[in-house]
Amino acid sequence: MKSNLAKSAVWVTISEIFFNLSGFIIHSVLGRFLGPADYGRYGLVITLTTMVIILIGNGIPTAMSKYISEYFENNSRMVQKIKHQAIILQTIIIAGITIIFFFSIPLICRLLGDPTLIPLFRISTLIIPAFAAASFYFSFYTGLHKFNLQATLKTLRSIFRIAFVISLAYFWKVEGSIVGYIVAPGSVFLVAFLIDKFYISPQLEKQAQKENKVEIFFPWKKLLNYAWQIVIFFLAYELLISIDLYLVKAILHDDKLTGIYNAALTVGRIPYYVFYAMTVFLLPMVSKSTSQNNHEKTAKILGDSLRIMLILLVPMIILMSVFAKPILLDFYGAKYASGAQAMSILEYGVGFLTIFYVMSFAMNGAGKTKITMLISILGFVINAILNYILIGKYGIVGSAIATTITSLIIMLWMLYYLWRDFGVLIKLKSLIRTLLAGILMYGASLFFSQGEIAFLFWSAILFGFYLFILYIFGEIKKDDILYFKNIVRKKK
Repeated sequence: MKSNLAKSAVWVTISEIFFNLSGFIIHSVLGRFLGPADYGRYGLVITLTTMVIILIGNGIPTAMSKYISEYFENNSRMVQKIKHQAIILQTIIIAGITIIFFFSIPLICRLLGDPTLIPLFRISTLIIPAFAAASFYFSFYTGLHKFNLQATLKTLRSIFRIAFVISLAYFWKVEGSIVGYIVAPGSVFLVAFLIDKFYISPQLEKQAQKENKVEIFFPWKKLLNYAWQIVIFFLAYELLISIDLYLVKAILHDDKLTGIYNAALTVGRIPYYVFYAMTVFLLPMVSKSTSQNNHEKTAKILGDSLRIMLILLVPMIILMSVFAKPILLDFYGAKYASGAQAMSILEYGVGFLTIFYVMSFAMNGAGKTKITMLISILGFVINAILNYILIGKYGIVGSAIATTITSLIIMLWMLYYLWRDFGVLIKLKSLIRTLLAGILMYGASLFFSQGEIAFLFWSAILFGFYLFILYIFGEIKKDDILYFKNIVRKKK
């Protein structure tokens, strides 16, 4: 189990790093090319449109992935049945979302106080079906535990995204960049469909013939019942992490500050994007272990995941907070330097939020969707209230403070449920060791320069210093080092 977890983590994490790196390349190029005002408009349109498809369009595919992971090893015929039902439901839902979004655009722009955004949102409507089609196949291959294939498609999508978004933005500015977000996932869907048609489906059919099992009844309502709770979770969670950007725009009425905060928010979420990879394999793996009533295996998966996250998140968060200014300068240039203070504060919130989000997928895999849904809804309410109060007093720094406080609350809440339902808890000794190593690393970082390039070198030294301290403390053992060395050799 530990070997599968590590191997899955390696494949998917590499693809996620590359995917998010492509996003930062795009943001960096467009931020410089478009300027703060147009970049702020681009950010609002893309963020809101992708939010719609992510929070609503991923419900059925996530449900499909969960149930396919429970059947694919012992009854391949059920895989195709579940997939067929998911296609029908997803097509109906996505068509409805696209139509509703298109006719809601004037109201959305009125609420944002900017009717000039209407033409941009009209174009972005087509992102919804294109994004949904590509994401459907990502979930399908995840349910089959084909993490290598899923990772390959994710990498291909990164390449398409850079090529189409930047090239089209060069010719048609904001409008072209939005069209790029339609063409890129559409191209990935075509590749994924062809792989399924000529490789995966024939393979499943051969496996089904060998198993010689009959197709059993699987109600489509089962997919829908799981999906709507996932949709509410995605809805509340996406609002939770995006409400600060919208309230900055709505309260301050300043495109430049919106663009600067969007830059701080985007770069500041690098650790969150990296650890998103864990959600890809945690949901199907936890779903499989809980369906087999293997509570010991489930607790081991969750415990190992928490330990990995804690060890790696602490130095990432501290280093990005300390070196926020040079990071912003490298990605966006001097025009965005004023967002450094907000990013330094926000970074700690990103750490809390990452733990909450990854563990939410583990809970969803165990079928405990109502818990994640409830926490996300209340988290959104808390974040909205705190942002409304603090933005007026402290501007974008107030928004960063509000989001960080909210993230701490929902993380602690999630950790409580992990302990209550699975007996999983971060060991106090490990927590103390890791935090102490982080504090020592933070203290050492204050003696290093904030140069735009030099900080990368200092960060590597500080990270090595952090790992050395953990090794001295006994948190990282020789067995851990040998194990990960073997994993790396196998990948080579």
